[in-house]
Parts: sequence; structure tokens; C-alpha cells
Amino acid sequence: MADPALALAVPPRIAMVAGETSGDLLSGLLLDGLLRRWPDLYSYGIGGPMMQQRGFQALYSSERLAVHGYSLEVLLRLHDILQIRKTLRQRLQTERPAVFVGVDAPDFNLGLERDLRASGIKTVHFVCPSIWAWRPERVHKIRAAADHVLCLFPFEPQLLAQHDIAASYVGHPLAQVIPMQPDKLAARQQLGLDIDAPVLAVLPGSRRAEVQYIARPFLQAAALLLQRLPQLQVVLPAVPALFDPLAALVQELGLAGQVRLLRGQSHQALAACDCTLIASGTATLEAALFKRPMVISYRMHPISWRLMRRKQLQPWVGLPNILGGEFVVPELLQEQATPAALADTVEQWLVPESGARVAAVAQRFTALHHSLLRDTATLAAQAIEKLLYV
Repeated sequence: MADPALALAVPPRIAMVAGETSGDLLSGLLLDGLLRRWPDLYSYGIGGPMMQQRGFQALYSSERLAVHGYSLEVLLRLHDILQIRKTLRQRLQTERPAVFVGVDAPDFNLGLERDLRASGIKTVHFVCPSIWAWRPERVHKIRAAADHVLCLFPFEPQLLAQHDIAASYVGHPLAQVIPMQPDKLAARQQLGLDIDAPVLAVLPGSRRAEVQYIARPFLQAAALLLQRLPQLQVVLPAVPALFDPLAALVQELGLAGQVRLLRGQSHQALAACDCTLIASGTATLEAALFKRPMVISYRMHPISWRLMRRKQLQPWVGLPNILGGEFVVPELLQEQATPAALADTVEQWLVPESGARVAAVAQRFTALHHSLLRDTATLAAQAIEKLLYV
């Protein structure tokens, strides 16, 4: 058996796969903790710009795994995704990294982790799939796939333990990144916004198909609000891959000069805004940590929607509502997400009479922030080190 002290001194080779923008962000923070432990760490696999800034060698971009919906849209790109997974699996089984870390993207990662684990490679899944919200049958896939699960929410390790799955609560890394008291004035100055006029942040998502299904009604709702509230300032953060399509949509809808399209800067937009119209996903948790009221919405292909609804276990889809156990903020989904309905619901957050309601939501989100605040990067790195050497 290798000397543990010697093994600890040798930086491990770590393979990782992160899907989409949120997974790239989480992976970047995890790499911070791993690099503090092993400054010469070599990491590679599938990732995005946040990971690459930390020396990660991206064999494929995480954008290749970004799909929208539950079924139909995935099938349209299934061959490409399966080919990527097959190629990566063969490479990792040959090179045999010390550990494989799958970050979110459970449809891609759990199958890959299962195969790697069966071949003797240790596996970690970062972000417990939301088996408490929908698709509870995934617990069997998790048990077969992961030697250890890193959980973002405090109730998840106990839930996994009931199914004989080892897990650690590491807190949510976004709770460290986002300040407990965001500076709205500074954010508005950074973005060149009027500090006194109301600001709406429109966040339609980071996937290509979300431009088709979500961005259009969101921007149409913004157009209605601009008619009702002439002083309203609208900002639209865009990930690099979606900047041009969103710019074209803004132009098509006659909103050039009225909607400020940002290159990234979603956190600045959330810090600056009074309210956000936002697609369901990790971004809703970011908005909650910024203590901002929101209207959560989502639209997808009707077939995907029907399939997803059958798997849903809770009456909410937005993370702030799931974690709060009630409709803390409104949700307008699928057929409900018309431009008029979205505009009406957003406007209720922006009227002067909403002050007490806005303050109550901020108080709820502050309590949520405290519950998620841990040294995630260090705790995650320690859990991986323990798996490797203890």
C-alpha cells in the first residue's frame, strides 16, 4: 500500500465535467479549494471559462452539454452528447485519474460516473440531484454512480443516507460569493445606471433554446412595463454564446436603446435591480441571495413540459420557493407566462405600495443566505481528499 503521507504530497490528476454556466461557476469555486490544497493540481475534462481561468484543460466546452427541456430538445442533440460521453469515458478509463468529479448535469454525469466507478475510478458527484423535488427514481442511479456526493443544501445528506449514499453538506458556494448586504448604489454606478430610477433585471437563462422559449415573452413583458413606467431601466445580462441572438431579438422587438444588453455581469445586474424577471434555475437562488424580489418563469416545448410535470413532487419549481416551503415569490409557468401576465406580476413589485412586501421577502432571503453560508471550497476539497487518501 502507498504511503499516505507521500500520496498527500503528490498533486492528483482530477477529471471533471461541468454542464452549463451554473456548473462552470460551481466548478471554478471547487477548483479554488483544490488548488489551495494542491497548487500544482492538473484538472481536465469538460468545462467553461471560469474553470479555464483556474488552469483547467477543457477537452470540450460545457456549452456542448447545455440543452433545454426534458425530452424533445435533448433527443435532437442526443447523438453528439452520447459521442462526447463515449469518447471521454474511453479516455478516462485509459488515463485513470485519481478521481472524477461530475458537477451537476446528472443526465450526462451519472451514467459516466457509474461506468468509471465500475472500472475502479473513484467518483464524486457535486450537487445532489433534486430527488426531493422531482424524479425521485434517480436515487438508485446516484447510489450506483457516486462514491461520495457533495450537497449544497443542509437536508440532503440525511436524505441520501437513507439510501446508503455517502454525502457531505458543503454549503452553497454562491452564499460566499454574494455579499450578505449587496451594494445597490455601487452596482448601479458600475453599470452607468440612474441611481434613483427603478431597475428591472431580465434573466431569461443561459441556454440557446431559452432565447426561443423564454427571452421573447420576457422582453415583450419588459416592453409593456416600459410603456407603463417610463423611468424604468431594463438590463439584460447575456452569456457570451447568447449575446448576438439576444441582441438580434432586442433589435427585432424595437427595444434597442431601451434595454441595456450586458456581456455577462449578471451579479452586477442583480445587485443593481429593484426586481428581476428570471428563468427558473440556479439564477433564482442567486437573486434570492442578492435579496431581490422576483417573478420566476419558465417555458419549454409542450411535450417536454408534460413529461416534466409528471415527475414533479412539489408545487414549486423555483429554488427560493422550494427552500422556503411556500410561494415566497410568484411563479408563472408555461401557458401562464404571457407577456401581459409577466408584466402585471413584475409591476406589483415596483409600485410604491410594495415596500412592506419587498422588506419581508428580503428578510426571508437573508435567513436563507445564513443557512447556506459555509466555506464550500475548503469543505469540498477536504471531502475529496478524504475519499482519495483516508
